[in-house]
Amino acid sequence: MFVNLRDFYPQIYTADLFCELPEEIVAAIKQSIRENHAYNERRRVHRAYYSLSSIPEKELIFFVASPEEIFEQEWMRRMLYTAIRQLPSKQASRLYAHYFLGLTKSEIARMEGVAPGTVKQSIEQALKNLKKYLLGTLKNGQ
Repeated sequence: MFVNLRDFYPQIYTADLFCELPEEIVAAIKQSIRENHAYNERRRVHRAYYSLSSIPEKELIFFVASPEEIFEQEWMRRMLYTAIRQLPSKQASRLYAHYFLGLTKSEIARMEGVAPGTVKQSIEQALKNLKKYLLGTLKNGQ
C-alpha cells in the first residue's frame, strides 16, 4: 500500500513523498494516530473539570503538620491500637480486616468459614467495646 509520508510527518516532509508499506504497518500507524488523538481529547475535556487552580499551592506543596498535630495523631494512633489489643482476638482480627485492610464482611466470613451475620455482629460488638474502652480511658485521664 502506498502512503504519503507528508500525511504522517508534516513537520518533516514539506513535499509529497510516497512510500510503499505493508498494510499491517499502515494499520498500526493509523491506530496509533487515533489513540493519540483520543488521549489528547480526553486530556482537553477533563482539564476543565479537574483543575487544581482552585487549591492554593501553599496547601498542596508546603503542608507541614505542627508539632502539636503530630503529637496528637501519634497519641490517637497509640490509643486506638491499645484499645484494639484489649479486644478478644476474633473481634480484633475481624475489625482490623474490615477497617484497615478494606475487606468486606462477606469476604471475611468466606475466609473464616462462618456466616456473614456472625462477622457483622462481631464487628459491631468490637466497635461497642472500643467505644466503651476509649470513653473510659478518656474519663480517667490516661
